Amino acid sequence: MTVSRTPARGSRAPARGSRTPARGSRTPVRGSRSGSRGPAPARRGRRAAARAGQYLALLCYLLFLLLPFLWLVSTAFKPPRELASIDPTWVPHDPTLANFRAAFDEQPLLRSAANSLLAAAGAALLAVVVATPMAYVLARFRTRLARAATGWVVVSQAFPLVLVIIPLFLLLKALHLVNSLGGLTLVYVVWSLPFALWMLTGYVRAVPAELEEAAAVDGAGRVRTLVSVTAPLLVPGIVATGLFAFITAWNEFFFALVLLKSPEKQTMPVVLTHFLGAEGAADLGPLAAAALLATVPSLLLFAVIQRRITGGMLAGAVKS
Repeated sequence: MTVSRTPARGSRAPARGSRTPARGSRTPVRGSRSGSRGPAPARRGRRAAARAGQYLALLCYLLFLLLPFLWLVSTAFKPPRELASIDPTWVPHDPTLANFRAAFDEQPLLRSAANSLLAAAGAALLAVVVATPMAYVLARFRTRLARAATGWVVVSQAFPLVLVIIPLFLLLKALHLVNSLGGLTLVYVVWSLPFALWMLTGYVRAVPAELEEAAAVDGAGRVRTLVSVTAPLLVPGIVATGLFAFITAWNEFFFALVLLKSPEKQTMPVVLTHFLGAEGAADLGPLAAAALLATVPSLLLFAVIQRRITGGMLAGAVKS
């Protein structure tokens, strides 16, 4: 008996050689891309233009910072004849070291540099020591008091120096710290402490709290956790904060001018004003040489520790 296989009424047999697409499949449309927002070359062009604009802005900013320093270097090595020329040049025709010899002969630069170094280093060290535990408390215990303290730290930076100099002078006079490097160092610590605290608070918040929780699970106490886990991760932040406090104290002029009266205790920024004459005329060559010498320590310090600052704060903290 023969059984015939006839397709049902209304159905169409597939043509020979045709392929039936699988159920749920979609036929792709030529030229369409899922989730694309435009042609890829156009997006790459916009990204390249944005990156070029960023590099151009950065270059302009670097030139803005670099040109005064280059002019200072050029002036420090120019002889008096070129300094008085009505056609100034960037490169000295006859470079000389006479300005540096005159600067050291006219003013006690080494003694003033030692005073500035002592005050700035002491202020940076004390500011970091005081600000680090305070920053940890503000970052980890976010209470109303902590938020109020953070707000006060930010607001205090808006106070002008003239507003606090008289009560500060009277306070230091009562403590017999006027005309002393110790009193000036304490003033620098207080003045740089708010911003140092604000900086370190951000670094502490960047440290994952899970690391401290894991140390607590392993049986480490609060002090052991801070010393062994949190403190090593805060080294870049501590170094950056110390550098900020040092540069702020090294370049400070107003407090040193008011609080220090003895010539042997004056700092470098105050001594630089002695190159100005009674009528405002400046001894330009020695002044530029002394200003260049005052700029070098900050540059050398930054060059030495810049790797520590730019290094990843959590590099290697979590490893499988």
